[in-house]
Parts: sequence; structure tokens; C-alpha cells
Amino acid sequence: MELAHDLGGRVGFGAPVVEDDEPVFHEPWERTARALVYAAMGAHPNPTTSAFRHAIERMDPGHYLASSYYEHWLTAAASVAVESGVVTSEELETLAGGAFPLARPEVPPQVDGSGEQRFAVGDRVRVVAVRHGGHTRCPGYLRGRIGAVTRVDERFSLPDVEAHSTQRVVEGTYGVRFPARDLWADADPHAFVHVDLWDSYLEPT
Repeated sequence: MELAHDLGGRVGFGAPVVEDDEPVFHEPWERTARALVYAAMGAHPNPTTSAFRHAIERMDPGHYLASSYYEHWLTAAASVAVESGVVTSEELETLAGGAFPLARPEVPPQVDGSGEQRFAVGDRVRVVAVRHGGHTRCPGYLRGRIGAVTRVDERFSLPDVEAHSTQRVVEGTYGVRFPARDLWADADPHAFVHVDLWDSYLEPT
């Protein structure tokens, strides 16, 4: 299943709005929404940033695209609270005074994690062409693309596993460079895109 948040490289959504001196919160309720996330995740059996991000990613695409940044946070907080048994959906709707949209059910992960660190600077690698259904930090526009490892970083917990389980798979991470023209046909032929990727997202060419 495709998730609505993975918009990188897609067209038709208009130019991003950039505000000069943008405030942290535009409305008082946004501050409350942020606080509710911390409270809801405190009751979650797997209180990780990855699990929180996946709660946002599971929003109905129409709701996700039509709502603001902190509406995403509020939906995630409510969804996690219901899923963790802190409140029922009926109680939530009573308190809200009507229907309250929640994220769709959790999507199983597509990557198990190898725990490896197989590559070195200079290696050519291909991004595994997996249609990620669960949480991932691998952008969709990189699937099947070939790049070069430019940096070997530390080993970190794989988000694809961390979002769905208390299990942790710690594996190598890399900085990988891709020719922009290989990602988008109309890109500058002299430009490159650098992306941080986990070992499980990559395979040797």
C-alpha cells in the first residue's frame, strides 16, 4: 500500500508556502496538539519517534493532504490514544462533539532488517525496489535507482522495525549520492542528490 506522506519527486501539489519569520505555532491549539502527542506516546507500548511517524503516515490520504502540520500531530495523538486503550473512539467523539477522524490500521513492515554494514565508500549500490507498506525512511523516488556510497556513518536502529515492534535491529547507515538526472528526467545534468540510507535499503550492483 502506498502512503500519502511520501511525496518527494511528485508533481501537481503546487509550490511550498514559505513564511518569513514563521512562528512555531500559528494557533493556540497547535501547542496543545504537540503536548498531547507526548502524553499519548507515553501510554504506547512502543513509544518511539518511528511509531509516531507511522501514525501520521497511516492517515487517510485525502485527510492527510488537506490538513495542516499540527492536524497531523493531533490525528496521530488521538489514534495512538485509541489504539493504546487510553480512550475509546466513542469516548473521543463524545468529547470532541462529533466524528473525529483517526489513522487507518497499522500496516505491517516490509523490511525485517539484516543488522549488517556491508558497504564502503566508493561502492555502487542499488536501492531495493520494495513498495514499502509499513514505516520506512527510504524515499519512494529512490526505488531501483543506482548511487555511490560517499560516507559510512554509525550504526542506528532501523526505523522499519522500530515503528512496529519493541525489537531493535541496529545496522549500518550511509550517505549515498545519486545523479539527479537518474531520478528526474528534467533535472540539472550536473546536479546530485545525497540521501542517508540504512543497509537494508541497499543491494550491491
